[in-house]
Amino acid sequence: MPNLKASIKDVKKTAKRKEENLSFKLAMKKVIKELKDAVLEKADKKKLEELLQKSYKTIDKNVKKRIIHKNNAARKKSKLAHLVAGLVR
Repeated sequence: MPNLKASIKDVKKTAKRKEENLSFKLAMKKVIKELKDAVLEKADKKKLEELLQKSYKTIDKNVKKRIIHKNNAARKKSKLAHLVAGLVR
């Protein structure tokens, strides 16, 4: 445990940021899981497109907040696009 007042504050801020980042990551994973479930259920094209756009938006928000790296986001988005494109044809 740190002794200096500023260091104690830094530990508290880090814990708070970690908690917030985790909630954003979990929200992103939830949206992606919804899309994958819809793909498994073979939902209609319109619903898949809506879920794909929603997942893109969530991923992009996490990149903007520097929660995930932009290359990681690009990889996730590409994987989801291929998944949906396989069913939409």
